[in-house]
Amino acid sequence: MRDPTNDRTLRAQLNRRARGFDFPGDRPLPAFVFEKLGPLGPTAGFYWLVSRPDAALFAVSFDQERARRHSCRVRPVVAPRFALRRAVPAQCILQGCAWLVDALELRDLGFGGVDPAATGRPAYHPSPMLKLYIYGYLNRVQSSRRLEREAGRNLEVMWLTGRLAPDHKTIADFRKDNGSAIKKVCARFVELCRKMGLLAKASVAIDGSKFKAVNSRDNNFTQGKIQRRQKQIEESVARYMSQLDTADRQTVAGEEPSETVLLTKTRLKEKLAKLEEEVKRLAAIEKALLASPDKQISLTDPDCRSMATSGRGSGMVAYNVQSAVDTTNHLIVAHEVTNVGTDRSQLATMAQAAKAALRSDNLDVVADRGYFKGEEILACEQAGVAVTLPKPQTSGAKSAGRFGKPDFVYLAKDDVYRCPAGEKLAHHFTADDDGQKMRIYLTKACRTCPLKGQCTTANERRIKRWEHEHVVEAAQTRLDQNPQAMRVRRETVEHPFGTLKMRMGATHFLMKTLPKVATEMALHVLAYNLTRVMNIVGIKPLLAAIRA
Repeated sequence: MRDPTNDRTLRAQLNRRARGFDFPGDRPLPAFVFEKLGPLGPTAGFYWLVSRPDAALFAVSFDQERARRHSCRVRPVVAPRFALRRAVPAQCILQGCAWLVDALELRDLGFGGVDPAATGRPAYHPSPMLKLYIYGYLNRVQSSRRLEREAGRNLEVMWLTGRLAPDHKTIADFRKDNGSAIKKVCARFVELCRKMGLLAKASVAIDGSKFKAVNSRDNNFTQGKIQRRQKQIEESVARYMSQLDTADRQTVAGEEPSETVLLTKTRLKEKLAKLEEEVKRLAAIEKALLASPDKQISLTDPDCRSMATSGRGSGMVAYNVQSAVDTTNHLIVAHEVTNVGTDRSQLATMAQAAKAALRSDNLDVVADRGYFKGEEILACEQAGVAVTLPKPQTSGAKSAGRFGKPDFVYLAKDDVYRCPAGEKLAHHFTADDDGQKMRIYLTKACRTCPLKGQCTTANERRIKRWEHEHVVEAAQTRLDQNPQAMRVRRETVEHPFGTLKMRMGATHFLMKTLPKVATEMALHVLAYNLTRVMNIVGIKPLLAAIRA
């Protein structure tokens, strides 16, 4: 009997026969992988399992007589169970995925379907469903319909799920109904990384990034967008009315208008009617918009918001994803999905979440100037978190060419400020500014000071000092002592965001509303951390840690 792995004629015929089967895509058939599974009988020849890199499976069987005629029988099959086991290496990412899920107490995590109901058909057990999702997010297959197809044709998925082939609706419902449990799985894996010693250094970088939501910019409305749209409609109505007047003047009094004029007028009237409907629609949207708390409405995904991005004049309808990333191994320690476009109120929340995940008494955090807010820095200080971040340069006096607050030196011993002219500004009174208690410092020497023109346009220069200003000054001091901290922050936290967006593709999120988007993000973070750990330590130490 001829060996098909070395017989060109049989391989060519195999290619011709295989073209009749339903393989994914219209690509040329790639190289085949042959695996001899053993004889089927004394005269039946051998049974071969033939697979392709795109995961299509079919079997080839031929006997001695067919082999002499260079003929074979090709048919699609589901590989036998023993072949599935043999096809998966003992140490691979599939083993890590399977062992990780098998080691979890799914009932304690809150997954539904662990215990079947007393009546009705039992649901799929959450174990193979969770394995399917982890495998999908590891391989950039997030859609439930694509996961359904993979479960029916992918050898790895068949082994992972025990040949279960759930419907796409069942797959989608599992992700929708088990959001909180999936987030706990992500947290459990971070805990496993900590036990493996990958999070030994209590130092993280915090940043946020905008991820696209399932909502176009045309279906997101703010007060400014509605006003611009109404102005465009008014201009269009005036233009169409002018065109109608022009069409009327083309007809002489007493004569019937031509067919062309009638068609033009009919078309313009239809456009005016559509604009009238658009005006009514915008009025209804504006009414709902004014009743919303943040004066913004999204029609497709009601929770997403229009957010500014780093590009000038650009923006997207998105979610703001916050992450705390370990500075040593770039593992995502904590994350959160919000629909707030700015980062100013997120620092303390993320720092405390990272501190809880690391189970550390103290934590060093590096963030950019977008997180600068006195109350947040104070909350971090009280929680045992040392924050390093720069202060935004927003001084109006400095931009006008005059002395700014940094030019005044605070003397803590005497509780006074020393100005550039050498005079001392003493504390005179305390005022309340947006809920903050501010101490006001000034001096009467400003009126005769030769540098007054470079300092202030008022009678005297006043310096405000927050009652907890020493906390903000300590953060700036840490940055001055470690000027490379911002470079470390950029190299640490931008790496995971770039990797996640590359894996997500152009559309980013596939689900709608904040809770479901948070579940989807948890799966992305779990897949990223799992891949990162295997790249750092390898699969064997990971399996040993899971086994332990």
